[in-house]
Amino acid sequence: MIRINQLKMPLGHDRAGLLEKAARVLRVPSGEIEKLTIVKQSVDARKKPDIWYSYVVDIGIRQAGLQKEEKLARRLKDRNVSVRKETPYRLPEPGTNLMASRPVIIGTGPAGLFCGLMLARKGYMPILLERGEDVDARTDRVARFWETGQLNPSSNVQFGEGGAGTFSDGKLNTLVKDTSGRNREVLRILTEFGGDPSILYVNKPHIGTDVLSRIVKSIRTEIENLGGEVRFLSQVTDFVTDGEQGESRRIKALVINGSQVLAAETVVLAIGHSARDTFETLLARGIPMEPKAFAVGLRVQHPQTLINESQYGIKECGELGPASYKLTWKSSDERGVYSFCMCPGGYVVNASSEPGRLAVNGMSYHDRAGENANSAIIVTVTPEDFGGIEAESGTEAESGIEAESGTERGCEAPGDAMAGIRFQRRLEEAAFCLGKGSIPVQLYGDFKAGRVSDGFGGVNPAFQGGYAFANLRELFPEPLSRAFMEGMEGFGTMIRGFDRPDAILAGIESRTSSPVRIPRDQGMESPVKGIFPCGEGAGYAGGITSAAMDGIKTAEEIIRRYSPLSPSRTVAKT
Repeated sequence: MIRINQLKMPLGHDRAGLLEKAARVLRVPSGEIEKLTIVKQSVDARKKPDIWYSYVVDIGIRQAGLQKEEKLARRLKDRNVSVRKETPYRLPEPGTNLMASRPVIIGTGPAGLFCGLMLARKGYMPILLERGEDVDARTDRVARFWETGQLNPSSNVQFGEGGAGTFSDGKLNTLVKDTSGRNREVLRILTEFGGDPSILYVNKPHIGTDVLSRIVKSIRTEIENLGGEVRFLSQVTDFVTDGEQGESRRIKALVINGSQVLAAETVVLAIGHSARDTFETLLARGIPMEPKAFAVGLRVQHPQTLINESQYGIKECGELGPASYKLTWKSSDERGVYSFCMCPGGYVVNASSEPGRLAVNGMSYHDRAGENANSAIIVTVTPEDFGGIEAESGTEAESGIEAESGTERGCEAPGDAMAGIRFQRRLEEAAFCLGKGSIPVQLYGDFKAGRVSDGFGGVNPAFQGGYAFANLRELFPEPLSRAFMEGMEGFGTMIRGFDRPDAILAGIESRTSSPVRIPRDQGMESPVKGIFPCGEGAGYAGGITSAAMDGIKTAEEIIRRYSPLSPSRTVAKT
């Protein structure tokens, strides 16, 4: 294949126009082009509103072998033209070790589903355990929660088939450097199960919560058709190992829903970043964990037209779709402040998973047709921050955070794996109290002044779930509030109007990433043998695509070690 970089095309062009442009660059008749594959499409808005598409394309020439392609590329002497050899992704060949029992995957988020799919396609007949409900029942459950405020701790925005990403914007871009082909394989599989083919090449692919729901159901169906099993409402409540803590140990069994024992020698931990009770159980059973830096902040809503105009110079973007942004700032105390999970044309949703605690997230449907843009503006926190929350935020009454006693209060202990989770929980408890169970909201101008808002300005609210006005300054230790405001003012110099007084804030965004990491070796295995920590909850991913890639990587390791339980079920597409 011949690859062409930086192929510029105007808005409104068609595929035929793109092919003709490629033919002119290669100096061949367009009829000689047998195949054109778009590898990447990005938007060049440097001279807005004069906007162009920039493409990377792969071209197949009729009856041209590798030598002819290389000769053509050399003749052109164009640095944007090169020859590329296709290397499709392939799973490794199976190992020879025999499995005593079927592999078990805990969690059906992207990491668990993709790990399960790879294993099923190679004949390993995995068992997937999911504490929540299937995606249809879960969707109905979440809708009732947003309407009534009645939370089901087992099935909600965080738990259930598809994981937390099911109720999000469904962004598919990742910063993970990948030379193995896993990234593209994730996108290819998503298109295989119903995703728009454009996600294979657009610069910032997204899939939307409505489409993602259908895809995860289709993936589950294939796993089951290949001999796998998906068990819903099946929460792992304990881990049974041989040997004593401090010794070399191996997983032997799992306890489900407090009573059912399932023999297991190969267990993939794809539990997600909100499985706090599971983290507690793992720690109690001596499975090593360590604290990890993460970030907390608030969701901010702006009119989508403001973002469109800042990025493209036009309010209505037509075929470009609603504009997005990515912003970073460094505060005066050297904290990172940045936008996270930006949702064009989206909604701020109640994403709580524990009674008496409240967290928010952003969500968009595939069409991104909502009138607002929203993003989390978050501030980095480290284990050094966790111990000083009471001291830094003033009195209990001022902070809205209930004082705790004993070991629960202090996060000072070095290496305290649960310190970040306790920190998150205290902030979420404060948010729940401030909003009286609803999402606490405030205009940015009132946040700076430290007063409760009495109404909205020029930005119409876009929420899923009830909301109530509150003073969000009471949520955070003052250094975090100060860093947040510095970031907002800094972003106002990048996007005019970003720091407008009537921008709508909502809190708390606390589930940005896992606050813990479960150590694993080069073979993806925990010090407790047979346990494979995987995905975002284990601290190795940060979004749908990277979690799915980690699930594939974990499946590869299991495949290398063990022979399939049912070789006849192996399918050729892997």
